[in-house]
Amino acid sequence: LPLPITRYWVSEKYDGLRAWWDGESLRTRQGHHIAAPAWFTAGWPPVAMDGELWAGRGRFEFTSSTVQSLQPNDTAWRQLRFMVFDLPEQPASFSQRWQAMRALQQNRPRTARQTWEVVPQWQVRDFAELQTQLRQRAAQGAEGLMLHAGDALHMAGRSPALIKFKPLDDAEAVVIGHVPGQGKHQGRLGALEVRNDAGQVFRIGTGCTDR
Repeated sequence: LPLPITRYWVSEKYDGLRAWWDGESLRTRQGHHIAAPAWFTAGWPPVAMDGELWAGRGRFEFTSSTVQSLQPNDTAWRQLRFMVFDLPEQPASFSQRWQAMRALQQNRPRTARQTWEVVPQWQVRDFAELQTQLRQRAAQGAEGLMLHAGDALHMAGRSPALIKFKPLDDAEAVVIGHVPGQGKHQGRLGALEVRNDAGQVFRIGTGCTDR
């Protein structure tokens, strides 16, 4: 991995539902209101927090159905927690924003201690240590790891300062055909059609150079 790895903070990648606390209410990444129970956000700080609504590893479907319900189910919501990983409106480096998140967490009122918390962050010495941690957490059911550059300012949307690090699954398949490209790729390869050992036929449309 061609990265100065010691510059990055590492955290678990949660398989939850992305959410945004705007200081007054919870919203989806697209800005839609989330019908959370009033008690769930009671005592939350009046600052923007970015995070994931999470019910534990391997429970994405439960989280999704709970959050998308227009009539909040208290029993289901008590199994969720808002895992905060950024303060998007703070004009500071990620390392400084993480310290600010920790300060907010330490000052939480009792009503908020069971509903939100800051995502733990740590650092590693080298890539080998990072790989070991990825294997260990993946074996426990984690989706992967996230790497966040400590000196990076917040950037909306995708950012080169934030990297997903996930286990790679590979398998063999036989190329049985190809599909012509469209648009700017007209007259060239669009995708490969392949069949795996289970007999499944599918297309691979990425990974090829223009040449």
